[in-house]
Amino acid sequence: MVQIVRQTFFRLPAEHHKAAEAAYEKMRGANKKDGRDYIVDLQVYKLHNDPRSGGFTFMARSVFSSLDDMRYYDDQDEAHTELKKTLKPNVLGGQDGVMTVYMDA
Repeated sequence: MVQIVRQTFFRLPAEHHKAAEAAYEKMRGANKKDGRDYIVDLQVYKLHNDPRSGGFTFMARSVFSSLDDMRYYDDQDEAHTELKKTLKPNVLGGQDGVMTVYMDA
């Protein structure tokens, strides 16, 4: 089965990067679906300041076993809901301050 790689980019001021890292770390330990860990891999990165980055400063890379698992993450995962509540107030530009792309691995 093909895995799904998802990358989410944030326009997040540098002073909020540590809090974002901590929020993702907390979520990493709570990503359960039917009693099992369902996120294959989860990494976060501070991005280099470069004009080509479009102002995005922070990225999360998640790998899922299936598109269904990624959809569960988006729609039902309580830990992901909490993560969004933590990050959203600090993202610059509202919805334009977040970009998510995903692809088959």
